Amino acid sequence: MSVKAKKHLGQHFLKDENIAKKIAETLTEKNYDTVLEIGPGMGVLTKYLLQQKYTTYVIEIDIESVAYLKKHYLNLTERIISEDFLKINLNTIFNDKQIAIIGNFPYNISSQIIFKAIENRNKVPELCGMFQKEVAQRIAAQPGSKSFGIISVLTQAFYDAEYLFTVPPSVFIPPPKVDSGVIRLIRKENFNLSVDEKLFFKVVKTAFNQRRKTIRNSLKIFNLSDKLKEDTIFAKRPEQLSVKEFINLTKSIANDAI
Repeated sequence: MSVKAKKHLGQHFLKDENIAKKIAETLTEKNYDTVLEIGPGMGVLTKYLLQQKYTTYVIEIDIESVAYLKKHYLNLTERIISEDFLKINLNTIFNDKQIAIIGNFPYNISSQIIFKAIENRNKVPELCGMFQKEVAQRIAAQPGSKSFGIISVLTQAFYDAEYLFTVPPSVFIPPPKVDSGVIRLIRKENFNLSVDEKLFFKVVKTAFNQRRKTIRNSLKIFNLSDKLKEDTIFAKRPEQLSVKEFINLTKSIANDAI
């Protein structure tokens, strides 16, 4: 029995045992003893997670995959969650546990997985996973690069991001049309913003929605005072600002509105 990959679920099953083992070993095992794998498929990564010292849960929306896992991984049966990761409440399922997230993530929801981890950062100290290479590069991108954007800033405000290695299409069934990249996010010791979070998100998104413009022009909707706009930061483009500068910019905008 095998599971057929479903295009509408963005499934590309990993078949390379060495890469599966390598991904499983990217977890640092710090500050948690519970791991949640998203989209395990036929369990090629799951197998290596079960060899680790922590307790592994898997969440899978594909009924066929769930049936396969229950048949082939009897010691996992009680920890298979047959639901949509984007719709579950992590607090309800895991109570006060800290959980690491890992997986060969479906391309079509990979960015949403990151944003859900950010929303639940008080529970998620670490995330390791495989993404489309371009997405992985954007998440881990540094200021000044063309890849640096909204997801880079919002992720790195709370997590340290590291691009680990590239994976070719040939190790998947069916092979995707692009390379994949594996990244690791480790939650910062201080993962609470010193500014209003909603305003921070709005400033970052507004700035990058017009990324070719300077901050002075892209943030016009905030009706900033002329005095504030004299700051040299307003002459920069968004990709030139560090995460810390975006936080300071948000703080200045909040004070300007008082």
